[in-house]
Amino acid sequence: QVQLVESGGGLVQAGGSLRLSCAASGRTFSRYAMGWFRQAPGKEREFVAAISWSGGTTYYADSVKGRFTIPRDNAKTTVYLQMNSLTPEDTAVYYCATRDIGGATMNLESYDYWGQGTQVTVSS
Repeated sequence: QVQLVESGGGLVQAGGSLRLSCAASGRTFSRYAMGWFRQAPGKEREFVAAISWSGGTTYYADSVKGRFTIPRDNAKTTVYLQMNSLTPEDTAVYYCATRDIGGATMNLESYDYWGQGTQVTVSS
């Protein structure tokens, strides 16, 4: 059974940084793509970043390009979301997800397994 557990969320001031972690278990982590999504209050869940099984391909939402990165450590079966230059607009619950394919995608509906989410709040 695939399990994804996010951690690292919290309260940070605008301009600050946070690193989210997503620990995966239940299957061979290195074979599958990973993604991060977020959902702000009253809004739909949206794509943030994705990475292919090897780490060779990454995608980012326009709103986070240049500020966020999505490294993965296959030895630790963990994917991260490094978030810099945070703004109040980044406030949301952040979700980790994986799919049954190695290629990355920005399409939310293409992900098969989801974590429980971690809250990120950016104060102005």
